[in-house]
Amino acid sequence: MIISWNTTQQCNINCVHCYRDAGAKRRDELSTSEGKKLLGEIAKAGFKIMILSGGEPMLRTDIYELITHAATVGLRPVLGTNGILLTGDVPARLKSAGLMCAGISVDSRNPESHDTFRGVPGGWDQTMAGIKACREAGLPFQIHTTVTTSNESEITEITDLAVELGAVAHHIFFLVPAGRGKDIEETTLKTAQYEALLTRILDKQATTSIELKPTCAPQFMRIAKERGVPMRYTRGCLAGTSYCVILPNGDVQPCPYLPLKVGNVRETSFDTLWQESTVFKKLRHEPLKGGCGSCGFDSVCGGCRARAYYYSDGDYLAEEPWCDRGCR
Repeated sequence: MIISWNTTQQCNINCVHCYRDAGAKRRDELSTSEGKKLLGEIAKAGFKIMILSGGEPMLRTDIYELITHAATVGLRPVLGTNGILLTGDVPARLKSAGLMCAGISVDSRNPESHDTFRGVPGGWDQTMAGIKACREAGLPFQIHTTVTTSNESEITEITDLAVELGAVAHHIFFLVPAGRGKDIEETTLKTAQYEALLTRILDKQATTSIELKPTCAPQFMRIAKERGVPMRYTRGCLAGTSYCVILPNGDVQPCPYLPLKVGNVRETSFDTLWQESTVFKKLRHEPLKGGCGSCGFDSVCGGCRARAYYYSDGDYLAEEPWCDRGCR
């Protein structure tokens, strides 16, 4: 089981697709003590992998303390970062605190394209410096890439870059219209392009030494099953079943891209919310609608619940629109 905590809304860059619409710090963000309490409740609920993200989590002055506490309560802490602040001895300090891996965003092999997408001149060079610092400190890192129509053609080339840089994995995030991502909805991959890229990623996995993981693209499980490709994952969309997210103010959602509040950890302990939330129970047990419920792959795919919500005006159990096994 895996969980994300958007530890802060504050960010040092201005990504065009940011699902959290990050920028300024919120006044109501969880404190250090509240964060430690939350981490204990997350461990009690049975989660194992703890993703500390943002905004930019390195802007939290207590990030080392939170990482250490996460490890102390039995979680495996990892970081989601743009990499710009991983300078000097920072990676070594993160490793010493107990961080297991840093996920660093790289969206193109072309520095100008990356900088445009991330909204900061010189961002590519600073991120590459952060990656170098991680490598020199012996801190494992993986590359995170958000897919749009503008970089779809170079995704497997970015995998080659990840290998060259020494990454342990390349996680490929398919854009979901959430936050500022709604403003660039037209750049999301639609059915034919979506399926073709997933197939290319599966083909690439057979020829590369690092793990490739499509994210927010649950159909990769169906394609893998159809082609007889073994996968270590059990299901595509994990929202509310073995994954969820905590927002900076303590609100809990099934995933970062599904803006459906199920409670707040200041009012109800996280482990209680995880067990008793009506939304989570529906995601775990109610049948999906349309093609997602009749294609025969619902148990391994599940369709993207966030896209279903966005394109159906709020029905998170609806059919996802961009799968070629659906009714559309």
